[in-house]
Amino acid sequence: MSAHLQAVLFDLDGTLVDSAPDLAGAANDLRAEYGLSPLDYAVLRPLVGSGARGMVGAAFGKGPGDAGYEALRTRFLDIYGGRLLRLTTVFAEVWTVIDTLESAGLRWGIVTNKAEHLALQVAGGLGLHPRAGVLVGGDTTPHAKPHPAPLLEAARRLGVEPGRCLYVGDDHRDMVAGRAAGMVPLAAAWGYLGAGEPVHAWGADGVMEMPAQLLQWLRLP
Repeated sequence: MSAHLQAVLFDLDGTLVDSAPDLAGAANDLRAEYGLSPLDYAVLRPLVGSGARGMVGAAFGKGPGDAGYEALRTRFLDIYGGRLLRLTTVFAEVWTVIDTLESAGLRWGIVTNKAEHLALQVAGGLGLHPRAGVLVGGDTTPHAKPHPAPLLEAARRLGVEPGRCLYVGDDHRDMVAGRAAGMVPLAAAWGYLGAGEPVHAWGADGVMEMPAQLLQWLRLP
């Protein structure tokens, strides 16, 4: 597989970086503005992969189309924008994975549903960007994941055929997008995983419990 591959693409939140403390913190900051008590971190963490929609849904029980949702979403993003890197960190072993990929001559990049300007701030602040060969956000193309368009755009920018790319993510929609793009989808079980089907039911080509397992899967030293 490593001989066939030319690039590895990663989701950002829950795959490369642990942004849950800041996303959950922003949700509780917003609840505080409405005089509500904070929700337990364990309740919020599995849902942070859905970004503002997931956090507003968990914190206020509102979703797109509901009265007041857009105002809550806008305010949540304002709060989150002020604390992007307060507690967010790169997951353990990620730098080892990146160093090994680069030593093996494999390109790597980031494809996330996070708005591009926020993703650039997080990836840049943590040293992932511009080291990444490409960064595609949720608003970079007309469609977000699970549509394959963002992944195909990342491959195009890297100059790599989609079939020679691996996509690693911590949400079922990442596997759907990777498969639809003709890439090899791998599930990052150390991430947030959402509240739907268990990770082993996502149809991934492999499930990694920790980032370093990706190197074993690729048979890289």
